[in-house]
Amino acid sequence: MRSKNTRYPEEFKRQIVKEVEEVGNATLVARKHDIVPGTVTRWVRESKEANKTNNPLNIDYSTNSSLDKENEQLKKLLGEKDLEIAILKDLLKKRPKDRR
Repeated sequence: MRSKNTRYPEEFKRQIVKEVEEVGNATLVARKHDIVPGTVTRWVRESKEANKTNNPLNIDYSTNSSLDKENEQLKKLLGEKDLEIAILKDLLKKRPKDRR
């Protein structure tokens, strides 16, 4: 771990926050970059708070659970349809040529 009084540039902090959003685990990102996990968590929290204040309508897009649920249902349905299509294509390939 780094020393207690290390200062990090703002650009580096933004990079780390972006990586946490992509990975979804602040502790993992902190370990990768040899940073105290609490520091990374604080940067993520501060970034979210800054985004709230920069949002003129104060809409919190991260907690829109009904849209998230619908999105997950649609992803699941799409996956099922893709699987059905793949199965039907495989069946067509295996079908005897004289029956076509």
